[in-house]
Formats: sequence, C-alpha cells, structure tokens
Amino acid sequence: MTGSFEEIIARDQRIEPRDEMPDGYRATMIRQISQHAHSEIIGMQPEGTWITRAPSLRRKAILLAKVQDEAGHGLYLYSAAETLGVDREDLTERLISGKQKYSSIFNYPALTFADVGVIGWLVDGAAICNQVPLCRSSYGPYARAMIRICKEESFHQRQGYELLMTMMRGTDGQRRMVRDATDRWWWPSLMMFGPPDAESPNTAQSLAWRVKRHTNDELRQRFVDLAVPQAEALGVTLPDPVLRWNEERGRYDFGEVDWTEFKQVIAGNGPCNAQRIAQRRAAHEDGAWVREAAEAYAAKEAVA
Repeated sequence: MTGSFEEIIARDQRIEPRDEMPDGYRATMIRQISQHAHSEIIGMQPEGTWITRAPSLRRKAILLAKVQDEAGHGLYLYSAAETLGVDREDLTERLISGKQKYSSIFNYPALTFADVGVIGWLVDGAAICNQVPLCRSSYGPYARAMIRICKEESFHQRQGYELLMTMMRGTDGQRRMVRDATDRWWWPSLMMFGPPDAESPNTAQSLAWRVKRHTNDELRQRFVDLAVPQAEALGVTLPDPVLRWNEERGRYDFGEVDWTEFKQVIAGNGPCNAQRIAQRRAAHEDGAWVREAAEAYAAKEAVA
C-alpha cells in the first residue's frame, strides 16, 4: 500500500502490519483485538459448563462444536494481535493478572440449559451487530479475521434461537426457563455495546481511524430493533416496560441500562469475575507441560 497513514485512512483502505502507523493507532488495535480475543476464550466458560449436562447427544454435539468455534475465534484474534508486535504469552498473562479486560457479558452465570439458547440468540446476536462492521475495520488482519468469525457467530445465533423455539413448544417448565433466561440476559446484552457515547473515551478516535464504523449507541439501537420482532415470534416479553415502537423515529424506544451495574462488572465485581479468571489461570497453568513439550519438539526438529 502506498501513501502515508493518513492518506490510506482517507482512501478508506487497509493498514497492513508493515505499514507505518501512529503509536496511538497501534496501541488502540492491540487493546481492541486482544480484549476481543480474551472475550472469545473466556466466553467458552458459561456454556461450557453445560456440555456434560446437555439433554441429548444432538444438543451435546451442537454445544461442543460451538464452544470449539469460540476457541478458534480466540486463536484467530491472538494471531491478528501478534502482527502488531505483541506476544501471545504476554497477552495471556495480562488477562489472568487482571491487567486487560474482556466483555462484561461473560461474568454472568448460565443457570439453566435455556441460557445456552439465550446466549446464542441475544449475546451472539449482539456480537454480530458489533462485529459485522469490523469486517471493514481499517486494520487488515483484524478485518479479515472478522469475516470468518461473523459467519460462525451468525450460525451460533441461529442455533440458539432454534433451541429456544423448540423449548417454547415444549412443557410449561421449559417455557418458564426460556422466559427467565431472557429476563436475566437482556440487559447484560445491551451492556455489550459499551458505555453511552457521551461517556465512551475511545469512540471518537476509533471512528476517525475507521477502526469502528458506528458508535456504541447506534449499534445498541440496531440490536434492539432486530431483537424485538424476534422476541415476539418466540413468544417472550422483553423485560423493559419502556420498550415500544416510535412511529416518528421508525425505531424502538427502550429503557436506560443500569450503568452502575455495568461499571461494577467491568471493575471486577460481577457475579462470576473471580471464577472466570481463576478457571482461565488454572487452565493456563495446567497446560504448561503441553507448551514445554511443543517447544522441545520444535527445538529438536530445528537441530535435525
């Protein structure tokens, strides 16, 4: 790519690893991509607890495949981050030491099997709204990784919705489980888009650098507009008394997110923050022998 960083951005083209870039841009991309990667890896945990308890072999296979996909997403994204000159081992250390964050949504527990469906429908649905514009992000490796990730997330969303439709055609107990899970995950799903635009410290610069294409509030509104008709088709009521169609705006009006709760979860005080990090740290430590064996084998092959 020819031209300065500013010229490439102005032409709406891609910044590649060998291109010169401002230190601030590099730091922004490292922060965003690594936190995204951490979110995919930590995101395996809530649903992963249901793999051994899935109600059928079919549901077990579906859930196992989905959790495996999330691991793959994390690996794609760590690879993209490494093109910016960071080390994957260092990123993992930042995660398990609490120096880097991940999506607040994964600090909530999956209490019933209906949560597996609602996570697919709402959490992955919110992720899709967030991530599809990132396929046009200005940083090439990130944008290319997002293409496959978005395709797989779209499939996960359909899987979750299909599970919920099946449960809503089931017993009264199953329908109660779906409604309860919807009530618990709705507001945390809206928090996934980040703080309101007026309180988002990174949005303006990310838009100028074309890392992002839409503000947090724009994406949150789009998600609500998509989710309400889906909820109606499913037969559940979203837990927001303010939620209603605004004919003048051509959009849905909805209530205010509890930003105090959001800040508490981000600060590490959510229902499962400590548990999620402890499990990730234990997995990393338990896997040390695998990494050591791989390094020893690589060194042996290099000598041969």
